[in-house]
Amino acid sequence: MTSALLAITCLLAITFCYIAVCAVSPFGNCRKCRGFGFQLHTDRRGRLKPGKTCRRCHGDRKRIRLGRWLYNRAARLHREGTR
Repeated sequence: MTSALLAITCLLAITFCYIAVCAVSPFGNCRKCRGFGFQLHTDRRGRLKPGKTCRRCHGDRKRIRLGRWLYNRAARLHREGTR
């Protein structure tokens, strides 16, 4: 009984923390290029150099978080439904 209550409490705490992160910082680094805007490549000497522009973020270096994306969809649906 207490372990189930502890698990539920932990899940609620994690959920509320994620909601707070999405509210404070709705954009995160692109997962593919890690926020650089391009892929890093090495030349023949082993030095890093920029490659092509990231195809996922198109060089914007940021992505919208899943929680914020869901909130935007729900808000748009509510706004359009109450007109």
